[in-house]
Amino acid sequence: MADKKNFWKRPEGVTGAIVIAGVVLGGGFLLVQALPALIALASNTLYLAGMLLVLGAIIYMVLDPKMRNLVWYMYKSVMRWITGLFVQIDPIGILKSYVDDLKDNLRKMNRQISQLRGQMHKLQEMILNNRKAIQSNLDLASKAKQKNKQSVMILKSRKAGRLKESNIKLEDLYQKMEVLYRVLRKMYENSEIMLEDIQDQVMVKEQERKAIHASTSAMKSAMNVISGDADKRAVFDQALEAIADDVSNKVGEMERFMELSENFMSSVDLQNGVFEEEGLKMLEKWEKEGVSLLLGNEKDSLLLEAADDKNVLDLGQPIKKPVRVANHNNQYDSFFE
Repeated sequence: MADKKNFWKRPEGVTGAIVIAGVVLGGGFLLVQALPALIALASNTLYLAGMLLVLGAIIYMVLDPKMRNLVWYMYKSVMRWITGLFVQIDPIGILKSYVDDLKDNLRKMNRQISQLRGQMHKLQEMILNNRKAIQSNLDLASKAKQKNKQSVMILKSRKAGRLKESNIKLEDLYQKMEVLYRVLRKMYENSEIMLEDIQDQVMVKEQERKAIHASTSAMKSAMNVISGDADKRAVFDQALEAIADDVSNKVGEMERFMELSENFMSSVDLQNGVFEEEGLKMLEKWEKEGVSLLLGNEKDSLLLEAADDKNVLDLGQPIKKPVRVANHNNQYDSFFE
């Protein structure tokens, strides 16, 4: 079931707030300007009766629930129409734009994954070469000790020690890169599925929405509001808007993590074996944050897998493409229940 988004949090709600503010300020100014004339009119019995009728009608609209709902519905409809002249608020149109954004982001993410995989291969080679150099220097130090060459033994031992320290940092960096790689790959896989689900929803719901809007006129919707019945058009659009909000949050998370990944990789200089601590801190901050919208409970599993030395990452493994089965459950079907 889709959550009803507060009217004031929508684009048309901003327009409505501005209109109300303008009406209150403008009405107050006009009231002050017209006050002498109103007082003069009130002295005439006929005009006074007319003014009281207008005031009574306003009080009735405020106190009567059905009339209040009708006025509120008309107000929201007008604000939505005005906002639609300047801003894209059609939920189907918004979802179509998110489809384009997702396709673009998936292309960028695929490039990021490929670049990261290449960097990780280089880092693996550096760590392996360091291990060989460590063993070679330790062997030379051992031979120098046997031949009583103290200075050579100290020199080779110190070099082996420096290489060990370097490898500790490089191995830690590799583990962080592994976290990035696992997360990016899983986000890519989940986003591919989300993209297909959204495209399916847009294809099906666009036709349903046209049918509902064609069969439910504005007058009929208004009558439903007065009688207290649910407005099918509004309920359907609320479900679509809830989907758009969910997709917006997930696309936002996807783009933030891609930016984090890009900043992290730009801070790494494998040629000189150095990297900035700020990049690591950003990644560690993300690791400690709450549940991921795109990853769900898989986030904790990915972090545990990256920290498990026995769970060796296969950099040659291709990114999984979503396989649609006949009874696939679209993740957004529940929004219309």
